[in-house]
Amino acid sequence: QVQLVESGGGLVQPGGSLRLSCAVSGSISNIYHMGWYRQAPGKQRELVAGITSGGSTNYADSVKGRFTISRDNAKNTVWLQMNSLKPEDTAVYYCHADMVLSHYWGQGTQVTVSS
Repeated sequence: QVQLVESGGGLVQPGGSLRLSCAVSGSISNIYHMGWYRQAPGKQRELVAGITSGGSTNYADSVKGRFTISRDNAKNTVWLQMNSLKPEDTAVYYCHADMVLSHYWGQGTQVTVSS
């Protein structure tokens, strides 16, 4: 079992920044990919950014150059640094862990970008 707990969401003005954290606990040794997803009202959940156990990253086109995903294996934490936030970034953000035979989701954290 793996537990994922997100934090760091909130209300921010357009152009502002937030950093989301995902604390990972449990049987983490077989996690090969961690990702941040988001889901806006009435829309499908989408991958925002991902990072492999080797450190390779990928991003949705809509966030490239603005968001940065990183991980600290010693601290079992994954972060999503979000800069130059836009109203269209408003969504619930979820942390996700991929393992060979299973996957896990966090409970989500709300990010609202509004003036």
